Amino acid sequence: MALRTAGSVLMVFIWSETVVLGQNGWRVTYNPQNICTLKRSTVNLTCSYTYPRGHTVTETSWFYRWSVVKPQNDDRVEYYGDRVNDCTLRITDLRESDSAEYWFTFETQIIQGHVFQSVRSESYSGSPGVRLSVTGLKATFQTIVTEGQPVTLTCSTTCTLTDNPNPTYIWNKNRQRLTNPKTKNNYLYLDPVSSEDTGRYSCAVNGHENLPSAEETLTVRYGPKRVSVSVSPSGELVEGSSVTLTCSSDANPPVDKYTWYKKNVTQPKASGQSYSITNISSEDSGEYYCEAENTIGAQISTPQLIMVAGKMCFYFKFQVTLSDNIHIILYALGKQASVKNASIGIIVVVLVLILCLSVLMWFRKKASKSTSDTRDRRDTVGNGQGDSSPVYDNISGMAMTHTAAPTVDTDNQDNVHCASTQHRNQEVPEYSTAQPSQPQKQEEDVQYAAVKVNHTSAVDMPVETTVVQNTGNTRF
Repeated sequence: MALRTAGSVLMVFIWSETVVLGQNGWRVTYNPQNICTLKRSTVNLTCSYTYPRGHTVTETSWFYRWSVVKPQNDDRVEYYGDRVNDCTLRITDLRESDSAEYWFTFETQIIQGHVFQSVRSESYSGSPGVRLSVTGLKATFQTIVTEGQPVTLTCSTTCTLTDNPNPTYIWNKNRQRLTNPKTKNNYLYLDPVSSEDTGRYSCAVNGHENLPSAEETLTVRYGPKRVSVSVSPSGELVEGSSVTLTCSSDANPPVDKYTWYKKNVTQPKASGQSYSITNISSEDSGEYYCEAENTIGAQISTPQLIMVAGKMCFYFKFQVTLSDNIHIILYALGKQASVKNASIGIIVVVLVLILCLSVLMWFRKKASKSTSDTRDRRDTVGNGQGDSSPVYDNISGMAMTHTAAPTVDTDNQDNVHCASTQHRNQEVPEYSTAQPSQPQKQEEDVQYAAVKVNHTSAVDMPVETTVVQNTGNTRF
């Protein structure tokens, strides 16, 4: 006990003294006296105090680190006590810097005497106080591992939590709670670890999920996976063009070596992520694959089939002579780049042939009608109704022959030799009569009608159809 101040005014004496813990009815009780709690949580420093009868509490204070805790200056601190016996203090949004010893003090006054009264002030300090420890959660593990290895993640605190000495920990990956994790106590087991386990991990105490630990990143190294080959341009390739093959994969660390192979060929074709083939030929057709390699391992891709279509070149000519004055000529010269284009070309030729045959049938029908009219006139003459001189007609039939043509050279033949077929109608007389011994001179009025149709197919194959008609009126 120590005397702080003393004095008297009008025979009233004022005394002040300090009382130690638990002395003569003076007491401050903390429950509990040691507290460990999580960072960013809220804690109540539960406290009660007692003093001798007759005393009146005039002042209360909390101290830490020999400084007064002032709730009015810190909105995280709130005093829940009173001036009777409750001295509880609440602190919210705890920080690790809040860790310290806290104690409560209070002051009282008592009036003594009857005639000569005195006022005595006493101050009581509840020291030692309550020890507060603020801890954060920490996820600990080997941050860089190789796929296939076992990995153990540990969640820890710097002290044993007062309100939960044996907590259940939960684990989050990329801020999403793990479902069905393999855990025991405060451990998370990844055995064996895979590339899918790469991510940011944190832990939290069950019931305090909103207070997780800081995130730690787990990096899993692995060899190349999902190795594939892409081709540009895609589809069927034409001789003389270019193509680029690109190898892609998923690996950590990234692939540092790409090697290209052709199936059934021992030696590598090239190295690098991309492989280009220029002026491609049919000999380049085949299956290609790449091998991707890093410091962890290597993997090859699925073979990619490359098809190169050889060029086809042809020359085709079709000529029909209906008579001296009617001719139909069809010819085509083209180069095919693929089976598909060749099919298109053939279809175009067939359609043109159908058109020509339709014209042919029409002209034959007209020629037959003309022949019939001539015979009728001949019969009339034979009956003495005309000139005694016979009238003769030459009607040329149709006969087709096929003649092989020499190699066709064009500006863009690309050294491709073309076999051409020429179809020519040779005139073969269907009807023949003796010519008059002295044919009279005829005055001819001859007119020519020509129709020329040009077609260009989708395969760069020009198709030309020419119909020539020589019509004449003969006067004797």
